[in-house]
Amino acid sequence: MSEAIDTGPSPQPIEAKPLRHPGRWIAATVILALLAWFILGALNNEAYGWPTYRAYLFDTRITTAAMHTLALTVLSMIIGVLLGAALAVMRMSDNPVLRGVAWLYLWVFRGTPIYVQLVFWGLLGSLYQTINLGFTEVDLQAFLSNMFALAVIGLGLNEAAYMAEIVRSGIQSVPEGQMEASKALGMNWALTMRRTVLPQAMRIIIPPTGNELISMLKTTSLVVAIPYSLELYGRSMDIAYSLFEPVPMLLVAATWYLVITSVLMVAQHYLERHFERGATRNLTTRQLAALADAEGAIPTNVNVVPETPKENK
Repeated sequence: MSEAIDTGPSPQPIEAKPLRHPGRWIAATVILALLAWFILGALNNEAYGWPTYRAYLFDTRITTAAMHTLALTVLSMIIGVLLGAALAVMRMSDNPVLRGVAWLYLWVFRGTPIYVQLVFWGLLGSLYQTINLGFTEVDLQAFLSNMFALAVIGLGLNEAAYMAEIVRSGIQSVPEGQMEASKALGMNWALTMRRTVLPQAMRIIIPPTGNELISMLKTTSLVVAIPYSLELYGRSMDIAYSLFEPVPMLLVAATWYLVITSVLMVAQHYLERHFERGATRNLTTRQLAALADAEGAIPTNVNVVPETPKENK
């Protein structure tokens, strides 16, 4: 019988100690100290007008203006999304006229500042009073005197130019094989877009669309160029001019913008989670083997989920 070889005492397990980063803690301490210094200084600074801020934060005129701002944002985004989707389809069309019209629209509305466009919409009433249809004339004065409607149209048409590129990039991110498979199943173009392409493209479209929605909320402050002053920024500045205290009213407007933006960010988060269902990096062993055969190598950035054996019936 072979004798057991004495290898001596077993080595002790290695205890890994994390590296210390004193520089990070020093930087964090300095930043927190500066932040606390700024907050305490602002709270004790009478120039901020904190009594006026508290008095007008929930003023009826401010809350009504916040609702007007939210209405401007939602209605403008609806116009922007619908028209942007139509422009995206036109840009991908085989018809050169449709492609040219879509390109011209994007060139004009993306190439000129939104403030200039809103000023133009405010002056539209001086350019057109009536439209001659041949058999009758349509009076435009009633419509062009509605500054809220002009603000919505001006913001929506500008937003459509940006949404067109977002929708186009989302649609083009879907592999062409998906379109071919849908055609093989007998689906027409509209059904293919609705059932196959758009559900997959939404994962690409939703995040930048959420950013555009938040940006639109802040862009509504520019509708004073039309002029329309019943939104949040315009209303708060009207009150500020009467009180001769612009700083506290700016803080009131900023607070409401932050609150509405936070709500929209939460809604965007859950909307993204909804459209990310079914998109996972967890693969079964059978899926991993098929992927390895297709790519010639086993990918390292996926998680393998063991398959549960099927019971024999």
